[in-house]
Amino acid sequence: MGQNRLIVSLSPHDHAKDSVSKIMYGVVIAMIPALLVSVYFFGLDAIRVNLIAIAACIFFEWIIQKLLLKGELTITDGSAIVTGMLLAFNVPSNLPWWIIVIGALVSIGIGKMSFGGLGNNPFNPALVGRVFLLISFPVQMTSWPKVQVLNFAMTDAQTGATPLAIVKEGLKNGESFSSIINNLPTSYSDMFFGQMGGSLGEISAIALIIGGLYMLYRKIITWHIPVSIIATVAIFTGILYGINPDKYADPLFHLLTGGLMLGAIFMATDMVTSPMTAKGMIIYGVGIGIITVLIRVWGAYPEGVSFAILIMNAFTPLINYYVKPKRFGEIVKK
Repeated sequence: MGQNRLIVSLSPHDHAKDSVSKIMYGVVIAMIPALLVSVYFFGLDAIRVNLIAIAACIFFEWIIQKLLLKGELTITDGSAIVTGMLLAFNVPSNLPWWIIVIGALVSIGIGKMSFGGLGNNPFNPALVGRVFLLISFPVQMTSWPKVQVLNFAMTDAQTGATPLAIVKEGLKNGESFSSIINNLPTSYSDMFFGQMGGSLGEISAIALIIGGLYMLYRKIITWHIPVSIIATVAIFTGILYGINPDKYADPLFHLLTGGLMLGAIFMATDMVTSPMTAKGMIIYGVGIGIITVLIRVWGAYPEGVSFAILIMNAFTPLINYYVKPKRFGEIVKK
């Protein structure tokens, strides 16, 4: 009997005809609307950052597998492309090429391959790279170019703070939220469509939502994680805003700014690093939403999505252990 063991392959597990490569390239397609918006507002720099990040991620995965792991090459499964695009989506468009390459090395080398490759990594690789860059190069990672519609000149653009940083700084200095938002050059409609400073892939809520709907249609993701994150942030910030509308930003502002939509739709839903059950996904999403608001409102950083997702990535094995589906044939005690 010891010989007859059920051998299960590494995650992600999907009871369908989809392969890993089919899922990964589906995610790439879902990110195209956000990519096009970034090119529209940031020009050739958006293409430059994406190409460097994708090429570097593919190269580092290939060289590590070739020289160190000496296993089957997986650079064609699309996972390195997804990591490269997500890394590019999480950095400013003016980031120097060598910092992007370092981010790709950390994402692939530390965040993914050091654990054995796809299916073994406990943390989202692109977020590992992004947080490493944020801590190591805080000035370059927080110098946000101002949007310049269809400006394809490769020139040094003017930089400015993001709406999230402006509001956090203003509230810290004792200004009321209404006065800050009234003087903000960016309207809610601008935030919705993407005409504001920020990382490449996080600026347009509508583009990210379109990508999310495509992944839902393709059944690449389910609604549980995105909805639970967005709903938790909306409810939590709504309560705070209701208590003191001068001291706290309204829920719509929190939903449309920063990396919330990008994180909820594309980063937190990573099959490898998120829980397996629907109940577990909701717990995971609520945790991300709560931590995000805690960091945004009371933390040192204006943004908290990346840290929140990585923290809940660490809790995923625990959630999977305690939140399990009923075994087939299990007798339920009354």
